Amino acid sequence: MNPAKRWSRAVRYLVASGLGVGAAFGLAPFGYWWATAVSLVLLTPLFLASESRARAAAVGWFFATGYFAHALSWIVEPFLVEPERHGWMAPFALVFMAGGLALFWALAFGLAHRGRGTAVRRAILLALAVSLAEFARGYVLTGFPWAGLAQIWVDTYAAQVLALVGPYGLGALTLLLFLPLGAALAGDRPARDAMGPLVAIAVCAGLAAAYAAMRPPVAQTGKTVRLNQPNAPQHQKWDPAFTPVFFARQIEFTAAEPRPDLIVWPETSVPAWLDSAQPYLDTIADAAQGSPVVLGIQRADGPRIYNSLVYLDETGKRAGLYDKHHLVPFGEYIPLGDLLEQFGLSGLAATTGSGFSAGPGPRLLRAGDLGAVLPLICYEAIFPQIAAAPERPSLLLQVTNDAWFGTRSGPFQHLAQARMRAIEQGLPLARSANTGVSAMIDPLGNVTAALPLGQAGHVDAGLPAPLPPTPYSRIGDLPVFLLVAGLFVLLGRNVRSVRE
Repeated sequence: MNPAKRWSRAVRYLVASGLGVGAAFGLAPFGYWWATAVSLVLLTPLFLASESRARAAAVGWFFATGYFAHALSWIVEPFLVEPERHGWMAPFALVFMAGGLALFWALAFGLAHRGRGTAVRRAILLALAVSLAEFARGYVLTGFPWAGLAQIWVDTYAAQVLALVGPYGLGALTLLLFLPLGAALAGDRPARDAMGPLVAIAVCAGLAAAYAAMRPPVAQTGKTVRLNQPNAPQHQKWDPAFTPVFFARQIEFTAAEPRPDLIVWPETSVPAWLDSAQPYLDTIADAAQGSPVVLGIQRADGPRIYNSLVYLDETGKRAGLYDKHHLVPFGEYIPLGDLLEQFGLSGLAATTGSGFSAGPGPRLLRAGDLGAVLPLICYEAIFPQIAAAPERPSLLLQVTNDAWFGTRSGPFQHLAQARMRAIEQGLPLARSANTGVSAMIDPLGNVTAALPLGQAGHVDAGLPAPLPPTPYSRIGDLPVFLLVAGLFVLLGRNVRSVRE
């Protein structure tokens, strides 16, 4: 018998919130995937006990609000860089972000509350509905897929399934395995009813382990990439008293022997706009001593400003430029920014009310012997679809400034998502982060070299060779979305017919 049926609505909502908070312990830096699994199992009885769609939606909203509030607790950190200007917004940002993202789950719970089919069948319908909600969260209004359920597997062999079905597919499998188990355990015959879900979990775990074991080993290219990490705290990064210190650190790192095949500076690491940065670029080229350099810098083009990446070739000449095209809403730009700036509101990283402008889209850079490189600037690495360029690169290259994310969970969750992109594409990913974690990631998602968070320095990392294109890199998200949507429609009709 489902014990949640005897609870008041207030108790159900309180328990749902607590389960959501617990589910977020599956994410970095904790990595307790089992906490997410247990939370999903215990969530299902609360859904099944809901007497109406509205109450089911409320259960979903409270669970997801707890989950996102814990997972995104780092989001208050950017507002505390200049607390006198933005500090008052920090609690509102967390509450509205968590509650807003939770609306996707609330809608899914409400839609899934239909019919009187078996508890397991209704739980499967719920899993499909939440999977569709996660697709929507990743795409609607530019998308925000941070804290997707697939991230809980990044330190396990199950992460290799990302190469087959991507993050939304692995997230859907997670829901389809654990929500029905919760339904079975809440029934009148849990020992018997749970056998089906448990067998499904065991079979999927075995298949995932077998696929992980079958993936080809990673070879080395013999090339070396140097990742610079100046460790510039955000509140000092643009302070004229400190910018020369951080720049000098990177020059020292760049000039160090032996010579690498590529040197990478993090996002916005040059303390000048590109059109006036030639003295800085000359100094960088001199220090590089013939090694090509990739660096983050800001640039202006008339009234527009861009968060950019520049490639300096072996001669020190500018041989490539990329403008970030997937910007952070309310960070790098804010809708109606010029108007809202009059009321003291602007993007946290923006220098004008209108903020940064978006570049034209993904662009490959030719990096000499290293081949084609796909740049990703900071936030762009959380989107699996962005890593799919028209032409397959040999390297994914992320430059980022995770000083915005504080020192608790944000930088580690960002790193986990970069590891996922490497697995999905079967490509190595080099990551230079201002305050860390800078890392070389192989095509299986393993961190092969890294600098800890909050440490200044550089690391010379061997460059892994790409693996063959993965199934996910060929097909993307559409087939999984169509499959999940189709199953939701078919199962929804079937559950209604049972009631009729």
